[in-house]
Amino acid sequence: MPKPVRSPFHIRFLGSWIALGLLRLLSLVPLPILFHLGTALGDLLRVILPSRRRVAERNLSLCFPKLSEEEVSVLAKENIRNTARMLLYTGFVWWASEAKLKKRVTIRNEAALDKLEHEGSGFILLAPHFLALELGGIFISLRSPGVSVYQRTRNPVFDRSMLRARQRFGGTMYERKEDLRPMFKAIRQGKGCYYLPDQDPGRRRAAFAPFFGVPTATWPVLGRIAKLCGAAVLPCPTYLLPGGAGFEIVIGEPLLHFPTGTPEGDAESMNSAIEDCIRRDPSQYFWVHKRFKTRPPGEPSIYD
Repeated sequence: MPKPVRSPFHIRFLGSWIALGLLRLLSLVPLPILFHLGTALGDLLRVILPSRRRVAERNLSLCFPKLSEEEVSVLAKENIRNTARMLLYTGFVWWASEAKLKKRVTIRNEAALDKLEHEGSGFILLAPHFLALELGGIFISLRSPGVSVYQRTRNPVFDRSMLRARQRFGGTMYERKEDLRPMFKAIRQGKGCYYLPDQDPGRRRAAFAPFFGVPTATWPVLGRIAKLCGAAVLPCPTYLLPGGAGFEIVIGEPLLHFPTGTPEGDAESMNSAIEDCIRRDPSQYFWVHKRFKTRPPGEPSIYD
């Protein structure tokens, strides 16, 4: 039997409500100020969370082997700063009005979406785990409310707020363990789907495919969804702009020859597209996550 969802108003979540109130206050602070506060917070986090710093440095050294140890350290430092900046931007992402969002967000190659929507074709936006990915999904729903998958968190206070934020402009979220057939139906009827694929699914559900040359446990689901729904897949990374200027969403061209016909081929094609997005600015990917935690049978752990 599934465990009952605890009420977000239980006394044990008082700290979460206080944290949520702080995020709400931060949403009123101009982004350039938060950018610089995030720089200081990121430098503090590097000191008090050395394990996360080591994970980021390990990931970067594997994916960019030509970088020197010093270059990896500098890149990891900026990555953790960007992580902190995006944490402080959370209030803006969750509560900013349509007008404020449009003032701070730019979409590149929006014509690719216009073409698909004019044709009445459903599509899937491949959203890699860049630090600003949540902003991308919310903003895309302004132009055409679509669908997306999310994973329920253990904290009902933040889960409730996150879900409200993501759906406030008409988008529809489906919990990944629930029946996803209504989502597939929506895509076949011409809706867009904002899809987040690149986390470690564990050995049982993974297809192993190269990610910057490293055999990596990869979700093999994207190709099946694209085939089932007859939908094009377009890369869609979201980047933080320097100095707190806002955000940039880049719509890529549809992946060619996708799906490939095999889970491994689909995973490799997807990872290659994500690599291209990362190379534009490696400091903005979610490197503090143990992306290579699950290893192929017989291979040793990558992390300490």
